[in-house]
Amino acid sequence: MEDQIKRFLESANGKTIALCGIGGSNLPLIRLFRKYGAEILACDKRSREALGENADQAEESGAILRLGEDYLTDLQADIIFRTPGMRFYMDELTQARQKGTAVTSEMEVFFDLCPCQTIAVTGSDGKTTTTTIISEMLKAEGYTVHLGGNIGHPLLPEIETIAPTDIAVVELSSFQLISMRTSPDIAVVTNLAPNHLDIHKDMQEYIDAKKNIVLHQNAFGKAVLNLDNDLSDSFEADTRGQVAKFSRRRPVSNGAYLREDGFLVMNDYGKETVIMPASDIRIPGLHNIENYLAAISAVWGLVRPETIRTVAQNFGGVEHRAELVRVLDGVSYYNDAIGTSPTRTVKGTLSLYDRKIILIAGGYDKHLSYDEMGAVIPDTVKVLILFGATADKIEAATRAAKGYSEGNPVIIRVSNMEEAVAQARANAVSGDIVSMSPASASFDMYKNFAEKGLHFKKIVNELN
Repeated sequence: MEDQIKRFLESANGKTIALCGIGGSNLPLIRLFRKYGAEILACDKRSREALGENADQAEESGAILRLGEDYLTDLQADIIFRTPGMRFYMDELTQARQKGTAVTSEMEVFFDLCPCQTIAVTGSDGKTTTTTIISEMLKAEGYTVHLGGNIGHPLLPEIETIAPTDIAVVELSSFQLISMRTSPDIAVVTNLAPNHLDIHKDMQEYIDAKKNIVLHQNAFGKAVLNLDNDLSDSFEADTRGQVAKFSRRRPVSNGAYLREDGFLVMNDYGKETVIMPASDIRIPGLHNIENYLAAISAVWGLVRPETIRTVAQNFGGVEHRAELVRVLDGVSYYNDAIGTSPTRTVKGTLSLYDRKIILIAGGYDKHLSYDEMGAVIPDTVKVLILFGATADKIEAATRAAKGYSEGNPVIIRVSNMEEAVAQARANAVSGDIVSMSPASASFDMYKNFAEKGLHFKKIVNELN
């Protein structure tokens, strides 16, 4: 363990640390800081009943629970770890800072202490997939990789075991970046568009938060920016190290781009290397070509071209995001359980493929309109298989669409996932694509979207 890490952890002895949010990411932190003698306040707005097993685990790990609407009022602590979902400038945290309390976050401390090279990805879209692709490339090259951040895995609890020769690959949200004053060695900005304006006070605050990913790099850092996205590209003015651009539309002087003939090419300051045809990328969609261009620009010099090709040909995607589950009898089955709203299914699954697909949809009703989705289904779907509380809405919106005619698409109603997959298989021929993208939440039959996706995958993998 590095001396700096040891000094920080030992300094926790006798201090009171408040961890805001009792969830999977903070539970390991309770155990880490208790190990070094800190008193832990586990704070959450939710009731004990709502927290369930997490509250029990927090107490079993030695934390004192502080729950309910006033969980932040007059919080007596030496250090407060805010959860990313908390506004950095909320009154309670501002008052705590004014009283001399250190207000930080798991990611901030991790970046301050991390002994190894760091690669971080942010953006409005594509950051989870790009982060995962980078991780897969590095692992395939033989590096020990620590994958975490906004992708759902906390890294600070692992800090004691991270070696200087490892690489940390981190997804960062605007909520994590807003208060960070340490930037990664390699920073990737996939794209920027208006987002999270219900939390940020305005678009400028959102942009400024994202900019922290490059703002604190030194001359030895590298920023990877999207030339095709004006906001991402504008970050170059605030960089101090190397800048690599990626583009799906035009050549770049340093970075990866999609050539007119469909090949991905890396230009390393005039030295061009043809990596692979875009058709080698297993996960579908033009946006995933962009994700690979970003990843290639980030790992260039660390990963060989042949390793990049191998990952592209074999990586089936992030779980539950247009994830290729299996090809059976020439039919490709995709799990897109993350499609929990009609907008997400329209912009995701229904925009990815070069042919009409077999779509399994329906689920819990969040009282959203399905008119937009219904309008595009006749042009993108050959067989529509529906079940769940929103099945009626989706069918009605489809039949009301201008492009709809009887049999375009074929509409099949079923009662559950088993029947849905059976009908998909019965109606599919070689070359078809089956995608399960609910366009709805999953709470009518499942605990969450992940459980629904796992159930779909299990049924598909048991087909013979």
